[in-house]
Amino acid sequence: MATTTSTRTSYGSLRGVTEDGLVIFRGIPYARPPVGDRRFAAPQPPDAWTGVRDATTFGPPAMQGACAPAPGLTVTAPQSEDCLTLNVWTPAMDDARRPVMVYLHGGAFMLGSGSMPMFHGTALARRGDVVVVTINSRLGLFGYLRGVDVCGDALPSTGNEGLLDQLAALRWVKEQIAAFGGDPENVTVCGQSAGAQSITAMLAMPTARGLFHRAIVQSGTALTQTPADASQVAETILADLGLAPQEAGRLRDLSADELLDVQSRVQSRVMLRARGGPYRPVLDGATIPTDPYAAIATGSAAGIPLLIGTNLEEWRFYIRLDPEAERLTDDGLLTRLADPRATAQAADNAQFDPAEAVTMHRRARAARGESTTAWDLWVAIMSDRRFRVPSMRLAERHSTHTPETYAYLFTWKSPGWDGRLGAGHEVQVPFVFGTLDAPDSRDLVPAGTPVGALPELMQDAWVAFARTGSPRTRDLAGWEPYTAARRTTMLLGTTTGSVDAPNEAERRFWDARVQAGSAPA
Repeated sequence: MATTTSTRTSYGSLRGVTEDGLVIFRGIPYARPPVGDRRFAAPQPPDAWTGVRDATTFGPPAMQGACAPAPGLTVTAPQSEDCLTLNVWTPAMDDARRPVMVYLHGGAFMLGSGSMPMFHGTALARRGDVVVVTINSRLGLFGYLRGVDVCGDALPSTGNEGLLDQLAALRWVKEQIAAFGGDPENVTVCGQSAGAQSITAMLAMPTARGLFHRAIVQSGTALTQTPADASQVAETILADLGLAPQEAGRLRDLSADELLDVQSRVQSRVMLRARGGPYRPVLDGATIPTDPYAAIATGSAAGIPLLIGTNLEEWRFYIRLDPEAERLTDDGLLTRLADPRATAQAADNAQFDPAEAVTMHRRARAARGESTTAWDLWVAIMSDRRFRVPSMRLAERHSTHTPETYAYLFTWKSPGWDGRLGAGHEVQVPFVFGTLDAPDSRDLVPAGTPVGALPELMQDAWVAFARTGSPRTRDLAGWEPYTAARRTTMLLGTTTGSVDAPNEAERRFWDARVQAGSAPA
């Protein structure tokens, strides 16, 4: 039976609940509501309160529009701009100073919530004796609309307010987590997809230094946009509303639903021009001083252990957005690869000959006994371009300063979506959280699917990394650090094991063709 319990933070007392042997606090404000004059502004510390604040229910998800089906990211709870809250799962509120794992959800900076069942921290906190924190932050144009260049003082937003929300949550953790049994000097920030992109941006940000001590980057690397690209999005929104730049302050007077309507209307107009999506962190020279790849190469995150990896078939996840891809012919594949509109989401500016790319991938896959259909080649090419190759590029650069750099490749193939999902994007997330029975996990991993010991193996590795800076465990003792010389990678799937330089031909092909400062999502 659940019982209530309380703790005190520097802002006031909180009432949580004891469930399943853990103490859980939900919907804790880590910043003031970003409404009214604070809409599009940087987050501010929360107001203090008197009495005991109820923290037994999750806060509302951030405002987000209706998008194409996104397993695990489609919220059903009522949304609100008053969304800057976080949730804590802890084994006990004592002086044990447990490792803290703060999770940043994915969703292309437009979808999702830290309260979704797939991200609940119960299993991970209990199994690892760690404190798990999940957060909400502003999404879409609420968090990533850059107005300052076009509108000046009328709308001085930088386009990085959503990222600053995440830093505010980490600052709250540093200041308050000791009251929840956590160690403020041992915080690991974890994220998948857009959450992982946020982390790679943080690795380049001086203002993030000291807010976390280890980083886990799952299926997402540094993908920022230029101020010019971000400003074009603002111009498109103003044009849609018939507003002059000096009238941009009127955006604060619109309702949240009206802004979502605007966001939806302009989405298709800016998506292809804004490679990788129009709402994401901005390389503005201030919040993010320089390209994360360049910064990491010169040691901006030196001394922060890094665990980074991708899924073998990331691009299969996008079949629901692109059903025609499954029916590609060889000629159609070449045409698609030559069309910048079709590959815009790769966002890597790679210069390559489509025929050469197809020939190389077909030869490499055939040598390993893998399918070489046009559809499978498309999945392999896009998975490498957008996910694996840039992740390994980041790992290589970070490893020159920080020997505690580890890489993985998740190879477990889901039978979901009539066998089309495979080792697609996001499939690994419920394995890490131990939430395979969550309703939003079932679309990724159908109920009753045999998974063996893989969930426990991954949870133990993630916890070991959070505790020590190394993911080695008794069952994964061969997990050596990643270096350019060996490129040691742990395969996590039906069978597990450490290999050197998996799929190296493909990695070399794309790494040689991608501009040094560019990186896919």
